[in-house]
Amino acid sequence: MTASTTDPLAPLLELPGVAEGAESIRRHVEAVHAHRTNRRGWPTTAAEASVRAARASAALDGGSADLPEDGPVTDPVLAGSLRVAEALGGLLPTWRRAPLQALARLHVLAATDRVPESDLGRPRPGAWVSARLDALAGLVVGGTSVPGPVLVGVVHGEMLALAPFLVANGVVARAAARLTAISTGLDPKGLVIPEVGHLRASGEYSAAAQDFASGTHEGLARWFAHGVTAWRTGAKEATGIADAAG
Repeated sequence: MTASTTDPLAPLLELPGVAEGAESIRRHVEAVHAHRTNRRGWPTTAAEASVRAARASAALDGGSADLPEDGPVTDPVLAGSLRVAEALGGLLPTWRRAPLQALARLHVLAATDRVPESDLGRPRPGAWVSARLDALAGLVVGGTSVPGPVLVGVVHGEMLALAPFLVANGVVARAAARLTAISTGLDPKGLVIPEVGHLRASGEYSAAAQDFASGTHEGLARWFAHGVTAWRTGAKEATGIADAAG
């Protein structure tokens, strides 16, 4: 699939490694979906992937990745990340038609018990924040035809760069990226766990995110290159889950 010349994201495909990286991600995800266990037993592997993604996402935001052996989760970052993970399937229709509503709900789930109720689901005030979110929402609902991995990278990077909420921006950004991967058909069953890849290369993840925010060609290319590595790691993690469940 190619983007038209009027597509606002089309220039990204001309950056070194971006188009090739998107194809590499697609191949790794397809291999996971083709695993013998995932042909019928994917609900079980998807559930495990969701929990691992939530734990890794919480750790990236400074929370705990450890689930208690018994009793409730007390770490508020992990608790929020798990709530987000549980809600993603139900939020998919909203994400496809009204992404800003979905982002608000993601923040409510991620940030409950961390900020006053009046701040839940509310982006920071300012025309600049509102305009950037509106532009991102326009891309999600059909404003681009770039390959799924590229749109996933843009949604993820833009949410990190914009940091529209007081807290939990990382958890929300990674959840939005996961929703985009599902909705574009890149990873329709949510089997791959790029969050694990981000966590294992957390220093590069942070540096590459800052480079994305810079908007330079080199910075954007670095961000997408990191994404390829994270998705490759996430595919290996997913294969391990499927092997164990087989």
